[in-house]
Amino acid sequence: MEHRDVAKRVITAVGGEDNIVGAAHCATRLRMVLKDSGIVDTAALDNDPDLKGTFETGGMYQIIVGPGDVDLVFDEMDKMTAKNIAVSTEELKGVAANQGNWFTRAIKVLADIFVPLIPILVGGGLLMALNNVLTAEGLFGENSLVQMFPQIQGLSEIINVLASAPFAFLPVLVGYSATKRFGGNEYLGAGIGMAMVHPALVNGYDVGVAAANGELPYWDLFGLPVAQAGYQGAVLPVLAVAWILATIEKWFHRRLKGTVDFLVTPLATLLITGFITFIAVGPAMRWLSDLLITGLSTLYETGGPIGGFIFGLVYSPIVITGLHQSFPPIELELFNQGGSFIFATASMANIAQGAVALAVAALTKNEKLKGLATSAGTPALFGITEPAIFGVNLRLRWPFFIGMGAAGIGGMLIALFDVKAVALGAAGFIGAVSIRSTDVPTFLVLCVVTFVVAFAAAYAYGRYLIARQGTIDPDSPDDVRADEAAAATLHEASENALRVASPLTGRAMPLSDVSDPMFAQSKLGEGVAIHPSIGELRSPIDGKVAVTFPSGHAYAIRGKGSDGKNVDVLMHIGFDTVNLKGEHFTAHVSKGDEVEAGTLLATFDIGAIEAAGYEVTTPVVVSNTKKVGQIAPLLLLPAEITTGEELFSVEPKTEEPVATGEPAAGSTGVEP
Repeated sequence: MEHRDVAKRVITAVGGEDNIVGAAHCATRLRMVLKDSGIVDTAALDNDPDLKGTFETGGMYQIIVGPGDVDLVFDEMDKMTAKNIAVSTEELKGVAANQGNWFTRAIKVLADIFVPLIPILVGGGLLMALNNVLTAEGLFGENSLVQMFPQIQGLSEIINVLASAPFAFLPVLVGYSATKRFGGNEYLGAGIGMAMVHPALVNGYDVGVAAANGELPYWDLFGLPVAQAGYQGAVLPVLAVAWILATIEKWFHRRLKGTVDFLVTPLATLLITGFITFIAVGPAMRWLSDLLITGLSTLYETGGPIGGFIFGLVYSPIVITGLHQSFPPIELELFNQGGSFIFATASMANIAQGAVALAVAALTKNEKLKGLATSAGTPALFGITEPAIFGVNLRLRWPFFIGMGAAGIGGMLIALFDVKAVALGAAGFIGAVSIRSTDVPTFLVLCVVTFVVAFAAAYAYGRYLIARQGTIDPDSPDDVRADEAAAATLHEASENALRVASPLTGRAMPLSDVSDPMFAQSKLGEGVAIHPSIGELRSPIDGKVAVTFPSGHAYAIRGKGSDGKNVDVLMHIGFDTVNLKGEHFTAHVSKGDEVEAGTLLATFDIGAIEAAGYEVTTPVVVSNTKKVGQIAPLLLLPAEITTGEELFSVEPKTEEPVATGEPAAGSTGVEP
């Protein structure tokens, strides 16, 4: 490969250096953030004999070059460009995050904030759904399970405390995570979140009633009345407060130094942010809430089914802001007027978001996402949507929008059939116990219709995405084409085949099951993947170390087949682990070292890598697949395997037939 020529062709194909915002590389790929990926000559790159394919994901345009060559091509590109395009892979992720329109960037910010909170939201949501089942009257008869079996009342109350805590103290969790995302001290963010739910304040769930009854207390701040209102369960106010806090803190850090900075910055930041929170943010949120409630009520009463469609469409975005917490006061008033459309429509919206999350679970091959989508989607069907919305649907974006559309249809049907609630409860399938008795059968039918519409639409669109791009995730590919994920069948190697041993102890699986689409689609070579249980990587064949990446996460061994031709075996520990910059990896060989099968190449800390948020699943592939013969597993997959056991075989490549159609005599394989 002429690396300079390849670099020149790449720069030309991506639209010239002016179209390159930043670039980096890993063990196998060039990664670039481009101003306009639409002008890239993808055909030229895909047809380039020295390149192995292209892929666009997470705001990055990726070009597969291959181990041992990618760094040299990257260096030549850097030399050719007048501006400095080279950044670290971590910096490139930041550059990619700042690309796109404001809405896309806002969604990514929300995902960054709420993804770390998924476990506590899922746990609390499932417990709350369980508590709803225990305490809902009419679900298993006229009385609730607790009323039928008083001995479980204590159990129910403990479950309720555990379930309610994450949502009652949500501002503390969001304050911590959001402030960290905005670049401030996360503990200051948690502190301001604690102030927003302090027991001395009127509970956020009761503020509307207290204000309506004239019972909301106020502080007298130099003649300015400041409401003593809490923010339990709120999201939007604490997001705004976290950004304000981080901005103020960073302003002080830039101007103060040493001991003065250490003492003054936390004090001033909390004090200023606290005053802004209760003087400005709180009143603004209450005003916005009142305006929203009035507008939606007017829309529904005057718009009929169209109004119901619009309300259903926007209900889930309202949940994101936390303003849905202001609905109970108006619902209590609607109950006195014959029933509430809000609860019935909210049930459709919650069911729709749960259904699309479950569709994601049905589509994905990634076990982690499957488990998350299942555990988040289930409680959404019973009224707890935060885990599904923040953990799955907003992260992928398209399920959230499909859920909104299905909720709009459900809201339109609720208005069309005039289904109303007469009590508060869990807005989901078990919300039937809160619906006007004559409307219960219709309500349950509409719940099923909404679920089917949402699930079917999401599943169909997900299949379309998989067929088009091999993944259902536009940012962090975690899926592969389902019909390409069939388990491998056992192959009997010939006497001339090179037998590749397992470099790891763990669970071997088809390559198509891994979360990285480049490996899953065999664009980096054919082979097998292993999820290791022991953090030792050993050479799978006799040969020479052809590649050792500085971060210690990728190695390639060049051996010889029976025909004397090169066979390059690439082992890539985890995905995106280059971002760890060598942390948790220890290399035991260097490029050029001669090794035997079983030689220790590297050690790595599986627990620490996974705790840092990265997978350790390791593809073991023949990177020069096109230059060798058939590659096939030597065991039925998936299967447990230990280091040194035979993993797959590599047959010698037979020469292509000559132009006359006659076989070429004496062919033993050709290596260009």
